[in-house]
Amino acid sequence: MKPTLRVPASLRRYFPILEWGATYNRDTFTNDAVAAVIVTIMLIPQSLAYALLAGLPAEAGLYASILPLVAYAVFGTSRVLAVGPVAVVSLMTAAAIGNLGLDDPAAYAAAAMALAFLSGLFLLLMGIFRLGFLANFLSHPVIAGFITASGLIIATSQLKHILGVKAHGHNLYQLVVSLWAHLPEVNWPTLLIGVSATAFLFWIRKGLKPVLLARGARPRTADILTKAGPVGAVVATTLITAGFGLDSAGVAIVGDIPSGLPPLGLPSFDLDLWASLAGSAVLISVIGFVESISVAQTLAAKRRQRINPDQELIALGAANIAAGGSGGYPVTGGFARSVVNFDAGAETPAAGAFTAAGILLAALFLTPLLYFLPKATLAATIIVAVLSLVDFSILKRTWAYSRADFAAVAATILITLGFGVEAGVSAGVLISILLYLYKTSRPHIAEVGRVPGTEHFRNVLRHRVETTPEILTIRVDESLYFANARFLEDYIYDRVVGNKALRHVVLMCPAVNEIDMSALESLEAINERLKSLGVKLHLSEVKGPVMDRLERTHFLEALSGRVFLSQHQAVEALTAEGGAGGAASGQSGAETMAAGAGKGGKACSGRQGGAAGPGPEATPAA
Repeated sequence: MKPTLRVPASLRRYFPILEWGATYNRDTFTNDAVAAVIVTIMLIPQSLAYALLAGLPAEAGLYASILPLVAYAVFGTSRVLAVGPVAVVSLMTAAAIGNLGLDDPAAYAAAAMALAFLSGLFLLLMGIFRLGFLANFLSHPVIAGFITASGLIIATSQLKHILGVKAHGHNLYQLVVSLWAHLPEVNWPTLLIGVSATAFLFWIRKGLKPVLLARGARPRTADILTKAGPVGAVVATTLITAGFGLDSAGVAIVGDIPSGLPPLGLPSFDLDLWASLAGSAVLISVIGFVESISVAQTLAAKRRQRINPDQELIALGAANIAAGGSGGYPVTGGFARSVVNFDAGAETPAAGAFTAAGILLAALFLTPLLYFLPKATLAATIIVAVLSLVDFSILKRTWAYSRADFAAVAATILITLGFGVEAGVSAGVLISILLYLYKTSRPHIAEVGRVPGTEHFRNVLRHRVETTPEILTIRVDESLYFANARFLEDYIYDRVVGNKALRHVVLMCPAVNEIDMSALESLEAINERLKSLGVKLHLSEVKGPVMDRLERTHFLEALSGRVFLSQHQAVEALTAEGGAGGAASGQSGAETMAAGAGKGGKACSGRQGGAAGPGPEATPAA
């Protein structure tokens, strides 16, 4: 029997290539190679265009599409994610380095490499310490708003290349004002090329594939030709510019692109430069990771595969470190390219490595052919790509579903458009956190009663339920922590004061997953206040982990009442003690509040704890 090499699980965790590489075969290679060809055709013009967007020479886009793809193939867990330059990260790179006020192109390129290296280190550390959850601070509505606003800024920033004028600015207002000021300087040949290329690319994106299929083309062939649309625009406009000498008529061209391998070496370790770029590196890392992981998980689910978010952090960190050491700039997983990779049949990350080989060949042999490539064509490529990201329907959806989320989306869009991408994403994070704190600081609290003939307890305002004047049951639908502890206190006091028939308050805690120290002190204060009023505090349906922590305190010993496994048991036991009268049954929610609840207002919240006080021994928490 042929011996097999057993790779330790810990090693496979950090090097997923050892897992999928062990089963790699000829069929898999064929599928990966075909996908790589299609993605390479798509990536070459995108790499050049996104480098232009980042304010870097065109070759930087090619360099950022070689070693980073190889690094991700070694460390990544997604079988189809296509890593490389993307529009939003390119724009953030331009904004970050633009703030440094660098005039020397070499210094600008060095800063971009340092930014990629810093971003890679940050992602790598997050992955090692399993901090992927930090990206959750960016809610989906905020991300959608940020990407929509960024798409508008990116498209507007490229209009200067379409018009052949100079314009500057990092937000929509600055860009529009600058474009308007330079509008009389429009270069008409450039405008003709830019508008034609943009119209052609929009048509390619939507209309070419149906035409090809209608004429009998195979779906795979039609798909490849559609994805090759940007290449067709590049070839056509380059030939036209060179043939008619349009560069002498003021059409801006890419010019000399150095041929050869990416320049290998460490980035600048200037501490002042690193300090200036650190904040931007963090934002770029988080945005890039969120964009990448959302794409990877969506595509993996379609094939019933799994993505390891923490390992993805390590993979993206390695990709960015590779970019920083090979003349590139920050990269992440791209949505459009990944979908193309998926549809083309890629089976493993090796497709990314094959794509890197294709980009390397382009960097070695094709760059002289791009001398007359108009920048307007690259701008058209960017505009067509980013406008697909603009989605104002998120405003309508969030307005209908959650006004708080609508406020977050609207604020993120407006701040991004008005103050730039870094301010927009920072504001989005802050708004998300503040909205969460606000909503959880005022949790939903309900007074509940028993549904007749059942053991179920429901909100008295929504259901016909039975209540007892001597027993008040309140349910809080949120974990208790420092932000909402005082709210719970006030709610209970308002409900209890003046209700002379009340003898028992039961906090029903099925939704309470956590009680922090501030909330525990509030429960202790509630217990003492109710005791002074001759009212006992009880808990029901406390979850096991919450109960475990309560048992490590003195709260259960001081509790005036008891802890019950279920709310039904609590009502049955307290009624049997003789401290509660007959139930008011069959009432509507409003009638129950009036007849069964007494004078107080609405309900309050609940929680579970251990047993204490008189009566039968408490039932252990679930």
